[in-house]
Parts: sequence; C-alpha cells; structure tokens
Amino acid sequence: MKKHKLIFLTIITFALYFPCSLSAQEKQPPPGNGGIIKWYSFEEAYQMNKKKPKKIFIDVFTEWCGWCKKMDAETFTDPTIAKYMSKHFYCVKFDAERKDTIVLDGQTFVNPNPTSKRSTHKLASELLRGQMSYPSYVFLNEKGQELTVVAGYQKAQDFEGVINYFGEDAYLKSTWEEYRATFKGTIK
Repeated sequence: MKKHKLIFLTIITFALYFPCSLSAQEKQPPPGNGGIIKWYSFEEAYQMNKKKPKKIFIDVFTEWCGWCKKMDAETFTDPTIAKYMSKHFYCVKFDAERKDTIVLDGQTFVNPNPTSKRSTHKLASELLRGQMSYPSYVFLNEKGQELTVVAGYQKAQDFEGVINYFGEDAYLKSTWEEYRATFKGTIK
C-alpha cells in the first residue's frame, strides 16, 4: 500500500511541476526575443484592430498539416521574419477546423459539423474563398479588407519578400513580380 501511495505522489508531483499539454502560445517565450511572433486569436486581432488599426496576418492551418508544422518550426521562428511580422501585423493563428462559434459585428461563423474530423469552419472557408489549402496566409489591410491569400509552405528567405511587400504597402505601387525582382532581403 505504501508503494502505491509513493508512486501516486510521484506522478502527481511530476504532473504539477512538468505540465506537458501547453497551448502553442503558452510554449512561446515572451515577444521581443528576436525569433518569437506574438500570436493572437482572430477575435483578439479583430478587436485590437478596431482600437489601433494595423494590418492583420492570418495563418490558416490544421493540426494534421505537415507543411504547417514545418512553417511554424522553420519560417516563423526565423528572427528576421518574427521581428518584422510582430512590428507590422497583428498575427493570427487560425485553425481551419476549430469547433467553436465566432461572432463578428453580428455575423455568426460556425463549424457546420463540429463533431466530425476535418470539418471546415465557415470563417476559414470565407477567408480562403473556398480554396482550402494548408497552410494558407491571409493578408488584411488596416480596415480589415482582404489584400490577398498566399498558399503553401514558404522558406524564410522567400517569405521575407512576401511580408515586406504587404507590410511596406508596396502592393499599392507595384505588382508582385516587379517587387520581387528588385527586393533585397536580409535572410540568406
């Protein structure tokens, strides 16, 4: 009996001091450390943008997407990418298969089949214009209007040009092809 109590106490102690089920945001050190992006929920970014307008970047992902995980592990952790994105965008992680209801300015968005595996949330479908490809990145201007959707995994050196194109408002002055031909990134 004493042996069982000791094992039980050991397990409880371990569970209290070494939590293993932290969310993605809880696993991150505080922003400002070079390679850390401050991620917000869609609702948080939407409300913050109303108070202090700033462009919004939305990473639309799924839990099962391997390229999404690669983007998180390699591109979003690059210090140059993280610093730039945190400065110029409210950055959002949006699970395309989230199960809850979102209400924005009186409009309701739901997952039509929340108990099913791989059921797409209506807001994800609207953001991606029905083109469900993961990962996909939605860029919104300061007024919350969609600028574009970029689909697929991007290496940090390629993604640097994309975020600068929108972050610096170059999309207002030139085409992506013109901008990309002259963009000099800092990531090697």
